Amino acid sequence: MDLLHLGYALVGVLGVLLAFWSSAIRRAPVSEPLLALLLGVLVGPFLGLIDLPQRQASVLTLEASRILLAVSLMAVALRFPLPDYRSVIRPVGVLLAVAMAGMAVVSAGLAWLVLGLPVALAALLGACLTPTDPVLASSIVSGGPAERQLPARLRQVISGESGANDGLAFVFVVLALAAVTSGSLAGHLAEAAWGVVGAVVVGLAVGYAAGRAVMTAEAREDVDEGSLLIFTLVLGVAALGVARLARTDGILAVFVAGLAYNAVIGDRSRASEQQLDDALTRYLVLPLFFLLGIEVPWRDWVALGWPLVAFVAAVLVLRRLPVVLALKPVLGMSWRSVVFLGWFGPIGVSALFYLTHSQEEGARDPRLWAVGSLVVVASTVLHGITAMPGRRWYARRSPTGHRRLSGAAPAADA
Repeated sequence: MDLLHLGYALVGVLGVLLAFWSSAIRRAPVSEPLLALLLGVLVGPFLGLIDLPQRQASVLTLEASRILLAVSLMAVALRFPLPDYRSVIRPVGVLLAVAMAGMAVVSAGLAWLVLGLPVALAALLGACLTPTDPVLASSIVSGGPAERQLPARLRQVISGESGANDGLAFVFVVLALAAVTSGSLAGHLAEAAWGVVGAVVVGLAVGYAAGRAVMTAEAREDVDEGSLLIFTLVLGVAALGVARLARTDGILAVFVAGLAYNAVIGDRSRASEQQLDDALTRYLVLPLFFLLGIEVPWRDWVALGWPLVAFVAAVLVLRRLPVVLALKPVLGMSWRSVVFLGWFGPIGVSALFYLTHSQEEGARDPRLWAVGSLVVVASTVLHGITAMPGRRWYARRSPTGHRRLSGAAPAADA
């Protein structure tokens, strides 16, 4: 219990400091998740002040990442008016239909070739690393600097993809688990199908009902802006819970619920959604990345040696960027936007969720967590420190970059 209280104190102090220097942090080449991760490494593996049993740490990571994804995906679904998301259906659809499969195949192939993992385990690792993370992506595309330096359409594509592919990755993970655990392929196919269909049904029902309830309450003047902010937070958790009771994909259900809620309420609570985005990217991520820093399996990293380092570097360079660049002709976006989109596909909370979920479902090989956790750590560091320079690079190379840097709204040149 004392260790738990120490964790509360450290994360709380970090949150206070980030709030105090919030503007400076936004301009610095670091992100809030990165700072929480470094703090966890400091008090965990480095100083040895907190040492959690592996089983306890795995369960905490699973549930913390599940809840954080629910809140994050609700924020993503409500970040823009729904008509704005409709305008990026083509690029987001291409990324979901083609790029996801490409990223899974590339990651699995690298795990098999570089690390020598069995094909089934390599496929599972590739599936866990496939989704782009909505939490880390939010720190790249939300907030004042992002709105000034990046066009709205590019931010919508990144948001829409990161929101949808977290849930759709469930299909890849379930099918790979069938091979790793020697389960029934027919049973896992049925689980994957119900995971998608059931999630859409549950999400539409929950989101629509919530939207109608808010409209009714507003007509009676029974709700205020602060209540709407809390409502969106608990709506994500509610959709997750209903989906889990229905034994379907809770992550996808939350995103669909957010889109359905967005469609019903229109622009009524747009200010609250922006507050939700800011709160999420700055503070709600801190406990999970602090926990990740504490439980990094550095001994397993050392045991795996240089092949692990080569694999991580290869994944960060080859998993996404070449796949997205190859799809440029069908994405309908400029080269500058495609390069930015290809690089900023961070691996974070969603990967942690699927890695720990796979462990709970019977994938016990310790290499799964060891390799996957280092990829998440490396992505958090690399994408965290390149977010600000990347946005500035995009703005400088844009024909309207000088107006963006001076504070004018970005043009839709994605």
